[in-house]
This record gives sequence, structure tokens and C-alpha cells, in this order.
Amino acid sequence: MTRMGSALSVIAPAVLALVIALTGCAQHSVSQPSQSASSATAQIVNVIPVELQKLNTSLSLPAQAVAYEGVDIYPKVTGFIEKINVDRGSRVKTGELIIRLSAPEVVAQRAQAEAAIQAAQSQLASAQAKLAADEGTYQHLATAAKTPGVVANNDVQVAQQTAAADKAQVEAAENNVRAARETLRSIAQLESYLDIRAPFDGIVTARNMHPGALVGPSSGQSGSPPIVHIDSIGRLRLIVPVPESYVSGVREGQQVAFTVPAFPGQAFRAPIARISHDIEQKTRTMAVELDVRNPQIISGTFANVQWPIQRTYPTLFVPATAITTNLQRTFVIRVSSGKAEWVDVKSGATVSGKTEVFGDLKPGDQVVARASDELASGTPVTVHTAAGQ
Repeated sequence: MTRMGSALSVIAPAVLALVIALTGCAQHSVSQPSQSASSATAQIVNVIPVELQKLNTSLSLPAQAVAYEGVDIYPKVTGFIEKINVDRGSRVKTGELIIRLSAPEVVAQRAQAEAAIQAAQSQLASAQAKLAADEGTYQHLATAAKTPGVVANNDVQVAQQTAAADKAQVEAAENNVRAARETLRSIAQLESYLDIRAPFDGIVTARNMHPGALVGPSSGQSGSPPIVHIDSIGRLRLIVPVPESYVSGVREGQQVAFTVPAFPGQAFRAPIARISHDIEQKTRTMAVELDVRNPQIISGTFANVQWPIQRTYPTLFVPATAITTNLQRTFVIRVSSGKAEWVDVKSGATVSGKTEVFGDLKPGDQVVARASDELASGTPVTVHTAAGQ
């Protein structure tokens, strides 16, 4: 009994150790599948279908009103300002005398031209008198020569040639008179430039010169400022720089709404009158002009235009939150075969929280309603249709 008890006392600790070891292995084998199942759990995402519809909305664009006609007034001849009949704010009518210049040398040129005409007319009168006398002599000799022996044929020929020379002298004198008259006419035209008149109905918006100032045709961008500046009134060009993406569908005659700061809460409308059909390279915009006929709005006013954006063909739309971007790309996350897939897109207009997109998408595709680059492409996902989208 003593020997058997000793044996049992040796075996019992060994069996106990074996049981503990087997229990630990069993626990390890059970916990391992649990961790594997946790790592394979798919991420739950809200999705929404891609919609196909025609774009019809408006975009707020800045614009500036400028006068339909505006001109800097410079003189055509050199002279001193004798009188200015207008000032800033003056309203003028077409043809109204607004500035008078004085140029004594032009007056002297006119006197010389008039004297030249008188001298040319005197020479013409002398040539005509001589022609009349020599033609009379020739006719007398020609008549007498019909009687044989009365007049020598040589005398008749000499008289005839003299009359022909007189005709040439008369023609030259007439040409001199015409030239002198043209000279006087050009000087008179030059003298008329001393009176500067309004080219159209308008208002003087700037006055830079005063009586006594010397002005001339050399004035300009590189020279002196204009004497005055005149803008037309009652009609304006509202110039709208339309972004390149929204120039399609623009048509003349289309009514466009706009507002101006001077009349808060009041909306105006004007038709599209002129389209440049040219994209500005620096700004990637196209200038479009509205024809505004409203005396309340003044030149230089900034306006806010509700530019209509329409497409003749349907395009794809997704919620604005479905579009995300990182440093390299702009994309939406499409759910395909239970996995997330990044699809590069280009954004267009936004209407009621939904943004126009262009990319490798088709109507009905399921995209993540709130995209984020944290959801990597290829990640397993469980779809949940977003409500209220």
C-alpha cells in the first residue's frame, strides 16, 4: 500500500499538468477563429443611385454696366482752349457746341487761301480776254482769206495757233482757280475743327482741361488727358464674363434677371444683345452683353446676374456630399459587387444639393452618399440605401 500510494502521488501532478495544457490549447483554438471573423466584417455604407436629368438652373455671376457709347474728346488741330461750355454732369445734345479753340495761324492760312483764289481768278480773266481777242483775229483773217490775195495763208495759220495756245492758258488758269478753292475748302474744314461739338446725346462724366490750355492732336494715351469725356445716357451694356463651362445654350434675345446695389431688393431684366463668341485665355470666360435701357442705372455700376444654365441633353447627378477629393483626384465611391470602387469625376453645376458629374458612371449606379478617402477602393461594404436623399 505504501508503494502504491507513492506511485499515485507521482502520477497525479503529471495528469493535472496535462489537463491544464490541453485546456489552454482548446481556448487558443477557439479564440483564433473569432479574431478572423471580426477582421472580415464588411463596413456599412449609405448609398444613393446616380440620377439622369436635364440641367435647368441659374448661376449668380458678377457683371459691370458701362455706357453704350462713351468717348474721350480730343482736338483735331492744335490750339488754345478759348471756351468750354460744359462741366462734369452737363447733359449735351448731338451737334451742340461744347468747346471752342483759337488758332491764329489757321486764320492767317484762310486769308492766304482767299488771296490765292483772287489771284487765280484774275489770271483766268486775263487769259479768257486774250483768248477772246485772238479768236476774233483768227475768225477775221479766216473770213478774209476766202478772197484770193487778201490775206496770206501763213497769217491765218499763225492766228489759229495763237488762239489754240490761249485756250491752253485758259484751261491752266481754270485749274489754278479750282486748286485755290480746294485749298480754301481744306483750310475752312480745318478751321471748323476749332469748334468741338457733342457726337451724341449724353452726359459729361469728366473734365480735365480749362480755358487757356494748349491742346492738340498729339494728345492721347501717351500724351495729355482728354478735354472731356462723354457717355451716352439711358442705354447701357451690362457685360457678363460667363465661365467656359456655362457658355453652351446662350442665345440672343434671352431675358436675364439681375440686381444692382443701388436698388436693393429690386430685380431688373434685360435681353442678351451681343455674344463675343470668344473665350478669354487668361480668365477662361466669354464676354456676353445685356442691352439695358434704364435711366436709373448708371455707368460703372456692378451688378449680380442670375445667369441661366441649361443643357439640351440629360446629364448625371449625385448629392454634393457624394463627391470627395484628395491631393491627386476628385472622385465618387461606387459600390460594385459588394466592394467600394473609386471613380474619377469632373463636377459641373449644382442644383438643389445635387451636383452634375461627368465620368465613368451610368444612371442607377449606387454611390456612397457621404464619400471619404478613408474608405479605400476595394474595401468590402454592406449597402444601406440612404433615406431622404
